[in-house]
Amino acid sequence: MALYTIGDLHLCLGAPKPMDVFGGAWVGYMDKLREGLSVLTEEDTLVLCGDLSWALGLENAQADFAWIHEIPGRKIILKGNHDYWWSTAAKFYKFCQQNEFENMFVLNNNCYEYGDFAICGTRGWFFEEEKSGEHDTKVFRRELCRLEASLKAAGEREKLVFLHYPPKYRGYECREIIEMLQAYGVRRCFYGHLHSDSHKLAIEGLWGGVEYKLVAADYTGFKPVKVMD
Repeated sequence: MALYTIGDLHLCLGAPKPMDVFGGAWVGYMDKLREGLSVLTEEDTLVLCGDLSWALGLENAQADFAWIHEIPGRKIILKGNHDYWWSTAAKFYKFCQQNEFENMFVLNNNCYEYGDFAICGTRGWFFEEEKSGEHDTKVFRRELCRLEASLKAAGEREKLVFLHYPPKYRGYECREIIEMLQAYGVRRCFYGHLHSDSHKLAIEGLWGGVEYKLVAADYTGFKPVKVMD
């Protein structure tokens, strides 16, 4: 039994937007992902840190989630900024039931147990108050509430946090999210979103008592990162 994570699969079976067009590491990425994820077994848990499918609605995402369903083990899913198929947890679970997709779970205002640990998280948000409008402020506040709800649900268990947006990168930090991670005693935080040239902006390692790790697929070589056994 092991816990893995990876972000930014950007599957395109239900939408004509293959990442191969960006060249470089993305060429042949679907095959690379299939090979990289082959290490998982039915006893494992995989946290998917957003940007899973380019589909514009669940009705168009069936092929992408069939692909995800083939990955062995429990899949815990959180939202990314390009997950336009996302609506509500209830609709997603109904979609899974209709398509006989098992072992898929949404991380949204909740947490999941992994031994003595708790898997917590939300999408997160880039927020700079002086540059943001009313909509951005509302979205950001909502994401803060979702993260805190997830952390509270974990109780006294040690908390592992998974986000889509990085709470900190070179030249920017989201003070409110960082302070919340510290307040709840979070020691490890995994995030995605940064691609290609943006990899050089990534902050990794120990900062303020929290260890950060970028797990975007093109950064990890399209292989899941093992969090723990």
